[in-house]
Amino acid sequence: MPLPLAPLLPFALRLGAVAAVGYLAQRLLRRHGHVGRTDQRAEEALDDLEEGLASHRPRDAAGQRNTAFRLRRTFRMGGKSYEFDAGAIARFRLREIE
Repeated sequence: MPLPLAPLLPFALRLGAVAAVGYLAQRLLRRHGHVGRTDQRAEEALDDLEEGLASHRPRDAAGQRNTAFRLRRTFRMGGKSYEFDAGAIARFRLREIE
């Protein structure tokens, strides 16, 4: 008795579409991406962040907002301890160009 493959078709199409998008993204990153670098000043600034979310507008920079975020957690999985440390510093600036 033959195996009905029609019920698997939607899953196969979705999986193929995800694989195609992943392949395309990889090709675009290789073609248009650039080699990153590690800036020690940025690493130290991220290490100095306090935990939580902070946002402010500098007085000397009109139209600018600075935001900083840090989350540190320690968790155990499979008898091992891991530390999760995520930090971000962002700047949003809107200027009128004449």
